[in-house]
Parts: sequence; structure tokens; C-alpha cells
Amino acid sequence: MKNIFKRNKKIILIILFIILSVFVFSSFAIAEDNIKVPNIDISFNGSDQPVSTVQIMLLLTILTLAPSILIMMTSFTRIIIIFSFLRRALSLQSTPPNQVIITLALFITFFVMTPTFTAIYNDAYIPLNNGEITQQVAIEKASVPLKAYMLRQVRAKDLALFVDIAGVKNIKDYSDVSMVALIPAFMISEIKTGFEIGFLLFIPFIVIDMIVASTLMALGMMMLPPVMISLPFKILLFIMVDGWNLLIQKIILTIR
Repeated sequence: MKNIFKRNKKIILIILFIILSVFVFSSFAIAEDNIKVPNIDISFNGSDQPVSTVQIMLLLTILTLAPSILIMMTSFTRIIIIFSFLRRALSLQSTPPNQVIITLALFITFFVMTPTFTAIYNDAYIPLNNGEITQQVAIEKASVPLKAYMLRQVRAKDLALFVDIAGVKNIKDYSDVSMVALIPAFMISEIKTGFEIGFLLFIPFIVIDMIVASTLMALGMMMLPPVMISLPFKILLFIMVDGWNLLIQKIILTIR
């Protein structure tokens, strides 16, 4: 106990010394008259007008919500659900790891969404950066290709559900639907599509599990887990059919 007390006492003294040193150096830095704080001027749209506080807060908010926007308005949700079903169908708990699956889903999402992102960059960002349009117009132009992509993927039934809940009537064209109703409808459609593809992935691997379980019961090996025997056969089947190539190809084709 004495040794532990002495050790803790030394740690506390070191921490107090560091804090005291920081205050001392800070006081010297404040008292120094020759040190000048540089005047940082942030400009927007290439103009000389500084950015307002509201614009900075808006930019920070967009950067904070960027992962959520990526999940809600792109094909990332569908892809990550399919990969999760695949790993479960193969009876693999952590292979591939979550980091690998998420990274692969992100890169496939960027690959699929490249035409949409390119349109947003050319139609909204470049004119905004050159000062040709305002922020409001840039947001409207950026939402056009993104909205067109989501309308191609959303199911009419899901879109009609949120339109009816919102109480919107007399819609002549789907392009008139607001993003507030389109985004949740798009997410439901993506989740449903991911579950459908995941169900189809389960079928061949369930057949292997049933065959292995029936064989083990016929041989009287009741205590041997069927998953331990079926796992190598499922991996072998997935490798023989070039599963990753085939799966990613079908995912991209279903999206495009």
C-alpha cells in the first residue's frame, strides 16, 4: 500500500508540475508585446468578403452530417446489407472484418455514384466557386441529379406511402416530390432490395447446411456441430463460382 501511495503521489506531482508550467509559459506569451496574432481572413466564392458566422456553422453542420447523407441518399445502405447477409450465410462471424466490408461498400458506392457526383460538381460546385450563382441556387442544382438517381431506385409504393402521409396531392410528376418524402421512401426501398438479395444469397448455403446436418445425423454424430463441417464446403462453393466478382457485378447492375 505504501508503494502504491508513493507511486500515485509521484504521478500527481508530475501532473501538477506540467499544469504549472503551462500556466507560466502562457503568462509569458500573453505578456510578450512583440508577438502578434495573425489576422486570418476567410473568403468565400473567391470574393474579398469574409465568411459570416452562419456560413461557417452551415459548413460545419454539413461536414458533420456527411456520413448520414452518404447513407441516406446513396446505394451504401443496400450494399452493406448485402455484405452482412453474405457473411451470415457463410457462417463467418468476423471475416471479412467490419472495416473491410465498410470500406469495400464505400468504394463501390463511390464507383456507382460517380456520374451523379460528377453532375453535381459540374452543375453546382463549379458555378458556385466561380461566383456565378448563389448558395441557394447551387443547392437546388445539386439536388437535381441526386433526386433523379433516387427516383430511379425508389419503389412507387414506398414513395406513394410518404406522399400520402405528407398530405401532398395533385402531383403531376415524380420530380415534384420533395426531398423530405423522397429520402425515407428511398431508404425503405434500399433496405427491402438488400433483404431480397440477401435472401437469395442464403438459399444455396442453407442447402449445404441441410445436407451436412442430415449426413451427420445418419452417421450418428449428434454432438458434432454441423456448421464446423459445412463451413469449408460453403467457402469452397463461394470460391469456385467466383462469388465476390459475381456478387459485386450483380449489385452494380441492379443499381445502374
